[in-house]
Amino acid sequence: AGAKDDTFNVLDLAEYTKNRPWWRKIFGPSSGSSAEKYNVATQLLIGGVTGWCTGFVFQKVGKLAATAVGGGFFLLQIANHTGYIKVDWNLVQRDMNKAKEQLKFHSSGNKMPPEVKSRVDEVIIFLKKNVILTGGFAGGFLLGMAS
Repeated sequence: AGAKDDTFNVLDLAEYTKNRPWWRKIFGPSSGSSAEKYNVATQLLIGGVTGWCTGFVFQKVGKLAATAVGGGFFLLQIANHTGYIKVDWNLVQRDMNKAKEQLKFHSSGNKMPPEVKSRVDEVIIFLKKNVILTGGFAGGFLLGMAS
């Protein structure tokens, strides 16, 4: 019996994935911007539906959060007036003044850290590439908030 010489190609996955964006690793090579894959009507529909769902959830969660914060504040006021808790208003005022000074100090520089700037740039590039999808999402979000 003759000996068969088998040769194998080795694929270095670490080197292969270094130059690929994370979404291509997850969704495969066919993923790109939505403008490349879908027509305008489909992009508007996808953006509108996801925007409406997001807006609807934000509305419900926002109402719940406002009710919880308002109710908590109301209960604290009742507890303060009935004597269950005592608030040191001088301490509150001093802490508020410290916080105001820190906000003035941090906002005077008006410079974003490089990590934030790079993320903002990524978001802007995504929005420019998918302007129709983004417009549909914004419209759907507003409709979801209104419903």
